[in-house]
Amino acid sequence: MTPNSSVSRTVMRRVRILYGIRAATPVFAASFLFVLALWGIGREVWVAKVFENMSSYADVTGMLSFLASAFLNTDIVVQALSILALGALIWLARSFAIAIGESLSMRRI
Repeated sequence: MTPNSSVSRTVMRRVRILYGIRAATPVFAASFLFVLALWGIGREVWVAKVFENMSSYADVTGMLSFLASAFLNTDIVVQALSILALGALIWLARSFAIAIGESLSMRRI
């Protein structure tokens, strides 16, 4: 069997497809979890009012102080969903970076 045979091309195409699906699955899972957490926050908090109140702070330290105060003075559900959203965002960034790295390494095969 030569490297340019029809069977070899078909097998390698299927390997690449399965490898791509395997690499993309964590990205989709993290995206779903992130969107679900943001949806939950949106159901619990009037997000437009938070941004309206936050816009009165022009400096970074005032804005960070406002965000910390807003986080600490919310219900436990909103705090848990915020931490879940942050964790999912970090997982999404990591999974996306891994998927891109694997995709680039597959091009060399």
